Amino acid sequence: MGLTSLGVGTGMDIGGIVTALVNAEKAPKEAKFNAEEGKINTQISALGALKSAMSDFLEKIKPLSDAKTFTGFKSTLSNKDFMTATVDPTAVAGNYKVIVEQLAESHKLGSTAVTDVTAPIGSGSLSLTVGSESFNVAVGADDSLQDIMKNINASKDNVGVTATIIKGDNGAQLVLTSNKTGEDNVVQASATDDAGTALSDTFTMTELQPAKDAILYVDGLKVTSDSNEVKNAITGINLTLTDANKDKTTTLKIEPNRDSSKTAIKDFVNSYNELMKTMSSMSGYDPKTKKAGVLQGDSVIRGVQNQMRSVLSSTSGGDSSMMLANLGIKTTQTGSLEIDDKKLDEVLSKDINAVSDFFSAEKTGFGTRMKDVTDSYVKTGGILDSRDESLDTQLSRITDSRETLTLKMKAYEARLLKQYNAMDLIVGQMNAQGSMLTQRLDSLPGLVSKR
Repeated sequence: MGLTSLGVGTGMDIGGIVTALVNAEKAPKEAKFNAEEGKINTQISALGALKSAMSDFLEKIKPLSDAKTFTGFKSTLSNKDFMTATVDPTAVAGNYKVIVEQLAESHKLGSTAVTDVTAPIGSGSLSLTVGSESFNVAVGADDSLQDIMKNINASKDNVGVTATIIKGDNGAQLVLTSNKTGEDNVVQASATDDAGTALSDTFTMTELQPAKDAILYVDGLKVTSDSNEVKNAITGINLTLTDANKDKTTTLKIEPNRDSSKTAIKDFVNSYNELMKTMSSMSGYDPKTKKAGVLQGDSVIRGVQNQMRSVLSSTSGGDSSMMLANLGIKTTQTGSLEIDDKKLDEVLSKDINAVSDFFSAEKTGFGTRMKDVTDSYVKTGGILDSRDESLDTQLSRITDSRETLTLKMKAYEARLLKQYNAMDLIVGQMNAQGSMLTQRLDSLPGLVSKR
């Protein structure tokens, strides 16, 4: 029967030897896989950071491709005590004199006062009307003024009236208020008793506040509104009335909003510089630390930079002669952009239409072109996603290579064990034969073993 125990014949640590040989064969390959995997994961993280930075940049340049950024208006009030104003793109620049004579108010009715809001009043029904619409509320024998208030407010048929209870010096009254202001939204209430007159007596209503339309004058022209939200009395302008005084005049000034245009342009410049800084750190080389960026020499970085610089240095919009430099925006030696505020303000004040065309013209506008370039990289299925998928594929191949190496190392280990076991068996057999010969020689007469 042959020797099968490791090291029995030779006394060597065959298991340790085999493990050392397998590790020596496997270690450099695993180190290579680890290095490649680490590099790829670092690149994936960098591409994620680049996509995030480009997405932020995309949000900043979107306003440049929208003509409303350059054609909007802003309002200025000489007195903010009586109104606020919002402006839409249909407004017309100009000055308007506005006097608010009267605010719109909701109609209010009050019931007869009661001493106990929890005491039953009497059964029957209420008919409530707001303007031209009505609804009914049933009143049970045990319903109090408080119950009636809750039932009115909870009614699914309610056409626009709110009930509340106010406790005054004369007692508690149920107050009905129209949810809408204006003379067309008058509230009416009547009661029908099942027996007696208790419900009708309670709902003999008194007018607490008349319904009123808002009255204002714009450049001397009377304007009436059923709401304090006065829309398009002046083209493109919505006024919210807050107070009234017929002896006070407010001047409303409407002018082009240069501030929003300049803000959008500055946001673009700052965002572009931040993006270039991010890409430079990813692709550059730091002589102090002697370390290269994760994406140094990467075609994706070069592609983004080249395409964006092409847009920066070319004409845009319908006017083929206008460039960023005409707006006071120039490229520095480091590749960043800087703004000449004085020149930009001058162009915005003199020719806002040309600036609008330069940035927002369909297909040819600077904002549109820069947005298209950026979007081609960050959109779902875009260039960055494709590159990310390529790196993921490389990681999958490394995983497959690891599995293949594991199988090879198992086979290599089995082969070594087989070889060393065979050697150990032979050595063991030879040792056994040597011992047997020694014993026989020792048994021969006249021979003395030298031990």
